[in-house]
Amino acid sequence: MGAQTTKQYAPGTHPDLPPPVRTTGPIAWMRINLFSSPLNIALTIASVWILWSIVPGILDWVVFNAVWSATDRKDCWGQMAAARDGACWAFIRGSFKLFLYGWYPEDQRWRPNLCFVLFLVAVVGVLRENMPGKKYWLWYAVAFPFIAAWLLVGGFGLPPVSTNKFGGILLTVVIGVTGIAFSLPIGILLALGRRSNLPTLRTVCVVFIEFIRGVPLITLLFVASTMLTYFLPPGSTFDLLMRVLIMVTLFSSAYIAEVVRGGLQGLPSGQYEAANSLGLTYWRAHQLIILPQALKISIPGIVNTFIGLYKDSVLVLIIGMMDILGLGRARLNDADWLGLAPELYLFIALFFFICCFSMARYSLNLEKRLETEHRR
Repeated sequence: MGAQTTKQYAPGTHPDLPPPVRTTGPIAWMRINLFSSPLNIALTIASVWILWSIVPGILDWVVFNAVWSATDRKDCWGQMAAARDGACWAFIRGSFKLFLYGWYPEDQRWRPNLCFVLFLVAVVGVLRENMPGKKYWLWYAVAFPFIAAWLLVGGFGLPPVSTNKFGGILLTVVIGVTGIAFSLPIGILLALGRRSNLPTLRTVCVVFIEFIRGVPLITLLFVASTMLTYFLPPGSTFDLLMRVLIMVTLFSSAYIAEVVRGGLQGLPSGQYEAANSLGLTYWRAHQLIILPQALKISIPGIVNTFIGLYKDSVLVLIIGMMDILGLGRARLNDADWLGLAPELYLFIALFFFICCFSMARYSLNLEKRLETEHRR
């Protein structure tokens, strides 16, 4: 074995060498996460075996043997080697516009399209860090729900569109985004009211929160669709979608209030004492010191409530409103597309998964950005 030679470097001139391969990169990740112990190795092998057993069949049905263009289910199945050998995505493809817009007038569908673009602009402007003119983006986000309502419903220069023509994904997004946008500020106010030193205000907030949390959402939707009109003056009308939006917002705000209250209680008393020592008023102290910390603590619970609210929007089917699930089930009654429920429910599940997963991932990203304490 030959003599091993090493290069000599002057003090302070030794170059930075790369870390060992076993400690970085994919190999290190697999060693730490997949093969770190005998139990972990066994679970990894079992997981690979399960995936190897089911994934090829799923891919065959969903992608490789699927039919994308057909006139009806018989035509769809006729293109397969065996009936139901693959998914009939021609059903979803042919009904996509109905699932997306409901019965919104075709010549006015540029309005929901524009709303979607404006919504993306509002989301990016609010959620993106270090956005120039952040204050104006926040004001735009506050104004967006009212701009969207004007675009979708019409008036003031736009042809009016009745809300009973809303359906499908459009209706689902309207209910979900409206509930999320308005329930957060209302929930924060309810949480502050429940912790208030004013007995009357505290009692009103406690009664409201406990009542709403003790009643199922479906019951509140039935109240919104039937009983609420009994409390209005005779001859007055109140749009059903507006009633549903109010009930969904109030329902979500009660849960948000409890999540925020937990964040407020999690703050040490020294934060309140520091605010008082600075001579800050109640509202300035909460704006600058208390709420930013409490909301940071409450992010997982708030996002979890938002995700639950978004998925619960399908309950409007019970009161006759045709969201994506309602329209899909109605479309299955068409004799041309009978028996294609798996494709429908997989499409709906994928839609909700994309929306909810996006919210969850942004929540995790936001938590990491705001995790300023206990860093090495």
